[in-house]
Amino acid sequence: MNTRIQEFITGKRIAIVGASRTDKNKFGNMASAELKRRGYEVFFVHPQAQSINDEAAYPSLHALSGRVDGVLVSVPAAKGADVLREAAAAGFRNVWLQQGAESAELVQLGEELHLNLVTGKCILMYAQPVRGFHSVHRFIARLSGQL
Repeated sequence: MNTRIQEFITGKRIAIVGASRTDKNKFGNMASAELKRRGYEVFFVHPQAQSINDEAAYPSLHALSGRVDGVLVSVPAAKGADVLREAAAAGFRNVWLQQGAESAELVQLGEELHLNLVTGKCILMYAQPVRGFHSVHRFIARLSGQL
């Protein structure tokens, strides 16, 4: 496992940018529930929501500065640059661009901002303990040398 992934999943307090106020089937919402089952503390960041899934939502990453270890980004890539800039400005180093939230431009921006950026991977394949079909995906990735 690469050091960027290891550093990210070692932190147990994660901010999620991209959870939906209305659709519990969006990845950010499902990931938050699964990460909680795995022992992580999750904080929602949403500029217009007071709460998500009956939990407090914070208006920005700045509001969480010093309270979380990493930022999971699950927004369309077109919105990602603002999130990366805000994460860097708020002092976050560990940022995970969930699959579908990444682009070559965002990877370059993450490097320019000196972020510990993870891309092209699903966090649920790495956050321990890995369960369900993610454990099968992880096994296949290990066999193929992609883990």
